[in-house]
Amino acid sequence: MSAALSIFSRLSGLGRWLTPLLPQACLLCGQDAGEPAVCAACQVDLPLLPLPCCPICATPLGHAATACGACLARPPAFDATLAVWQYAFPADRLVLMLKFNRRLASADFLAAGMLAGAHPEGTFIVPVPLSAERLRMRGFNQSVEIARPLARALHLPLDVSSLVRTQDTAPQSTLPWRARQSNVRHAFASRADFSGKAVIVVDDVMTTGATLDAVARTLKDHGATSVVNWVAARAVKSPT
Repeated sequence: MSAALSIFSRLSGLGRWLTPLLPQACLLCGQDAGEPAVCAACQVDLPLLPLPCCPICATPLGHAATACGACLARPPAFDATLAVWQYAFPADRLVLMLKFNRRLASADFLAAGMLAGAHPEGTFIVPVPLSAERLRMRGFNQSVEIARPLARALHLPLDVSSLVRTQDTAPQSTLPWRARQSNVRHAFASRADFSGKAVIVVDDVMTTGATLDAVARTLKDHGATSVVNWVAARAVKSPT
């Protein structure tokens, strides 16, 4: 590691330790937020995921039920999903500024919101991987940044190397809902044996669930006994 890179790494780490001690501008409105990355007024505006939700895919149901019709008709490979916010304004801005503006304080805030709710059961945490090309372009994996504080808080190991993305597929957000499943069907592979493991998969956003289904299928093909998704936000399909 070069001297310059070493110094930058130390300063970046120091910044994370100092952030709670210094006044911050709110990520959403720019006003003084104090210690949190999002001020109290903007936190109120963040749209919580409507309850009750399908316990498998976290789709809002509007009424109590064991699971949504889609999960009952065609069960996904994952066993459950926990989400905090609806992927809508202004929660979507927090995700986008993390992905494309490198605002890592957003990852810490999203993780804190996830920790404030129900915690999934599992033996270790696996973030959804990026392809090597996407990781080179972005410089970091937003799911890893969200997963780090979750793993620390729950005292669970964080596995960032066993699950790999083998295909640089088109971004899911650019595709119609129906095309997303085929886009990621064979996009993941495992370098490890997950036999007997209960895996918590962390991602920033769940849209159709196609990516998380492909991840869970890969993990179970390699022995995982259960796979639970833990995401910051859940996209809700508008009624047609």
